[in-house]
Amino acid sequence: MKNIYKVLIAFIGVLTVSCNADAVDERPVLDVVTAPEITAPATGQTYVLEADKGAEVAAKFTWSAAKYSTVVAVNYTLLIDKKGGDFSAAKTLETTTASVTEVSVLVRDLNQVAIDLGGVPDVAAEYDVKIVSNVSGSFKQVSTGLITISVTPYLGRVDYEFTDWYLIGAAVAGGWDNNVDTPHQPMFRDGKDATKYKFTGYFKAGNFKLISEKGSWASQLGRADDSSIEIKDNAGEFTIPADGYYTLEFNTKSLKYTLEEFKDAAAIAKTYTSVDIIGSVFDPTWSTPVLLDQSSFNKHVYSKGPTSLGEGEAKFRANNSWDVSWGGNTAFSGGGTGDNIPVAKSTYVIYFNDLDGSYLMIPNQ
Repeated sequence: MKNIYKVLIAFIGVLTVSCNADAVDERPVLDVVTAPEITAPATGQTYVLEADKGAEVAAKFTWSAAKYSTVVAVNYTLLIDKKGGDFSAAKTLETTTASVTEVSVLVRDLNQVAIDLGGVPDVAAEYDVKIVSNVSGSFKQVSTGLITISVTPYLGRVDYEFTDWYLIGAAVAGGWDNNVDTPHQPMFRDGKDATKYKFTGYFKAGNFKLISEKGSWASQLGRADDSSIEIKDNAGEFTIPADGYYTLEFNTKSLKYTLEEFKDAAAIAKTYTSVDIIGSVFDPTWSTPVLLDQSSFNKHVYSKGPTSLGEGEAKFRANNSWDVSWGGNTAFSGGGTGDNIPVAKSTYVIYFNDLDGSYLMIPNQ
């Protein structure tokens, strides 16, 4: 009887393998038929890129659809390399999914890949562009032809590996709305110790915390207890007991903070008709000031939206005069000295506080 069972089990096993093999043989086979080809822009197109137009479209690329033996959703990758390169070190301009056969490339993105491929600012260079298709990461088809374009880039992104913390809540400008277009006051980071942050200014009675990315609640900084902060989702809130001027300081390494009333009545009472930024970042003669916008919430805080600054130095001034000016000796953030602020070429969002001369200049905007 045991032998009969063994023979029966063996027979079923053979039958199962046979059926699985038949099922595999019957599956449809996907073959590549025709590779995609770029149809626009035409080869030889020239692009002279400008920093002030970083968010605008530099070029629209279109290509013919890749063809496979079965109807499938095709993904595409637009690649760029130095002219004559073998594309082993190519950069990705854009990717598309769901069989989309066109893409618009922004000025800042085309500029960055040109710089990454060795482009020199303000010098034209030629680059080869090709299109690659794939189905779920496999069955790749590379265009047999390519186009060559000329790109004159501006200076690429400035290295900026800092975290900026923005005040948000009932006690501060913008309230609890974390929208990217809402005016949020950032903390001023210490120029020499990136773990130290400080802000002196006006607060309303109420609660607040901080976020590190406008438009997102993903990373928050708040009160853990009477002396400590916490950095986590749904962090605790700080409390302002009454309308007035306060100084908040915290350290993201030691996780300690202080929140105290600012009692310098003379400094609070002192206001200026205007505050500007000036320097060789605009012209070599330091004769082209750019006015900053005064906050309607806090009369001692000024800012300026995306502003192109050249390689050079800058300072802040009051009332279009050198009678009162502020500076610093560290890039991006600092203050409290009469030095010229070193600046790398980029487009910045600028913040300034006339109570203590603190500045924050966020590049790559």
